[in-house]
Amino acid sequence: MDIGTKIRAIRNRKKITIAQMCEGTGLSKGFISNVENNNTSPSISTLSTIASYLGVPLPYLLLEKKQHMRVVRKDERPQSSFNNLTIEHLASKGGLTLKIVELPPGASIGEPHAHEGEETHLILEGKIFAEQGEDSIIAEKGDSFSWNASVPHYVKNAGDSKAVILISSYTDAELRDML
Repeated sequence: MDIGTKIRAIRNRKKITIAQMCEGTGLSKGFISNVENNNTSPSISTLSTIASYLGVPLPYLLLEKKQHMRVVRKDERPQSSFNNLTIEHLASKGGLTLKIVELPPGASIGEPHAHEGEETHLILEGKIFAEQGEDSIIAEKGDSFSWNASVPHYVKNAGDSKAVILISSYTDAELRDML
């Protein structure tokens, strides 16, 4: 873990001197220097003091770089298509994914199917028919619904114009990696 480098970067970004940090935390210059150079590992209590002084949550200091925020710019979004559907992949982190699916009139997201996880749908445009088990609805712009994806489900454009759906899905990352 590279906690010291992260602490130094936050301190520098906030234009805080080591002297100011010593005064604000009660820690010595030598200790802070050793922490920032990764020569010593501070206790959780000391890290909590440093995090509080820097105005960041303690867990942020413990995150690996790959666990930090991921950004996907609009013009960098991967797209895919199948069965006349256009899928824009907005973001993914662990077991969570977010995508926009565009369905032309009459198109569906495949046959009734099931998979592990949870899904939430927000209708951005158009009108869709959604079915899960014995439940079915017609949903229009602004409507949303959620379901456990392990129960067979089906989504179809029920309107005369394209339908656009924002879909968030979650599958436990450990489970997804086993499948």
